[in-house]
Amino acid sequence: MNTLDVVRDSLGRVHELIPAVLDGLTGDDLLWRADPEANSIGWLIWHLTRVEDDHLAHLGGVEQAWTADGWYQRFGLPYLKQAHGFRMTPVEVGAFNVTDAHLLAGYSAATWEQTRAVLASIAEDRLDEVIDTRYTPPVTVGVRLVSVLVETAQHIGQAGYVRGLRERSRGIDSGWSGTA
Repeated sequence: MNTLDVVRDSLGRVHELIPAVLDGLTGDDLLWRADPEANSIGWLIWHLTRVEDDHLAHLGGVEQAWTADGWYQRFGLPYLKQAHGFRMTPVEVGAFNVTDAHLLAGYSAATWEQTRAVLASIAEDRLDEVIDTRYTPPVTVGVRLVSVLVETAQHIGQAGYVRGLRERSRGIDSGWSGTA
């Protein structure tokens, strides 16, 4: 197994968990926040998908699924088209208004399809290629892929945790275990 195989496998596992996290949730569940400064399940799934879409599209030199496939319009969010959630305030997070789990899952699936194609186009010897010199040290393709892995793994775990909190707040024991 090479480095890109590990990346594919890791991101694939995140994408297997997204439908499991979303399964059976109502619109209210998707928007519920443990407190006014917390992230909702819906926002977390949107954000992790936006980050993957943004970063992998850049690596592949392709347009993001968000805009190319009309997801931006379908979501109808009160954010700029290029928004992906970084540095959003609690008020901005609270403005997230998507109550359709199928819409979130659809965008995730479309992004994963594009991500697989981009990963298939990246040669192993490209991992050390510098793609962003605004940071010290400069960001390489490999470092950017690690960033996406960390971001998506963190947020899918958080979404599962918030799901558990939400279910407990409603006195529900769904038996959801966080496995796909």
